[in-house]
Amino acid sequence: MRALTVVPLQSGSAELTELPDPTPGDGELLVEGVALGICGTDIEIVNGEYGWAPPGADRLVLGHESLGRVLSAPDGSDFSPGDLVVGVVRRPDPVPCGACAAGQFDMCRNGEYTERGIKQIHGYGSTMWTVEADYAVKLDSSLESVGVLMEPTTILAKAWDHIEKIGARAYTEQKRVLITGAGPIGLMAALLGSQRQLEVHVLDRVESGLKPDLVRALGATYHHTSIEDAIGTCEPDVIIEATGVGQLVFDAMQNTQPGGIVCLTGVSPTGRELEIDAGAVNRELVLENDVVFGSVNANLRHYEMAREALAAADRGWLERVITRRVPLSQFADALDRRDDDVKVVIDLAA
Repeated sequence: MRALTVVPLQSGSAELTELPDPTPGDGELLVEGVALGICGTDIEIVNGEYGWAPPGADRLVLGHESLGRVLSAPDGSDFSPGDLVVGVVRRPDPVPCGACAAGQFDMCRNGEYTERGIKQIHGYGSTMWTVEADYAVKLDSSLESVGVLMEPTTILAKAWDHIEKIGARAYTEQKRVLITGAGPIGLMAALLGSQRQLEVHVLDRVESGLKPDLVRALGATYHHTSIEDAIGTCEPDVIIEATGVGQLVFDAMQNTQPGGIVCLTGVSPTGRELEIDAGAVNRELVLENDVVFGSVNANLRHYEMAREALAAADRGWLERVITRRVPLSQFADALDRRDDDVKVVIDLAA
């Protein structure tokens, strides 16, 4: 089989590698790769900033945004040849910690989790792969063209799940949400917000083109001025920060309605200094009973929630989110970010 591999922490090492076809173990599915989504984490790994190879291996098979078709399934499983599936990214630590033991491996307490295509387990960026049946999620065949969006959708399914749980701590009104960033994460946040019948606002730097069109197609409002102007217009009860831009993070923390919730999903680069009034931030959070929390990864329940969200979404809208499909043989083109990209997908079956 062909696989997209890297030497972790070595920039420029990405290449197509010929590997033996995988043999499924007990309880595993054998899957034909259909598509692989590319995200910022993949770019960081390719650039040598991140990533761990499996124990004893020099190279890591890249890819965690998966979509495949079952070739064989173990007896007694809920899967059959031909089923469309997505593989879960994270695995619980072997100890396990309390969270992992409770099935909440996205909330691992000791950091000993592993992740497909990221940390110590080969990813889904190959023409064939295996996955434990317990860590595979079946999709309806009607989602084949957009099912690769499943993993990023799980991130927002978890974010909204936690937002709603936090909101239930006291009387709150979650009527308006502001999302900063109109990339795949921001757009999926907007989709799930619109499915919750909220008034959705999205802020991004782009003034025209596909991103504003996608936002407006959801019935949401698009902003391209400053975050202060956007906040002043919509007065959000919830802010989902999806850029990782340091200044936006702190602006969001100080500008919700009383009892507001800020969910941070963007990962900020390190080494950049900002001047902030820490006392003013503290004062805002305390006196208004605000909550700021970070959210990353997802557990099996969030995969189920994401599947429901995708099934309920307009297929045409989801297809427009995928702006480029690149054959595996031209993977370097997929790793080259362009200004008009939203979601780039590698076609593993081409």
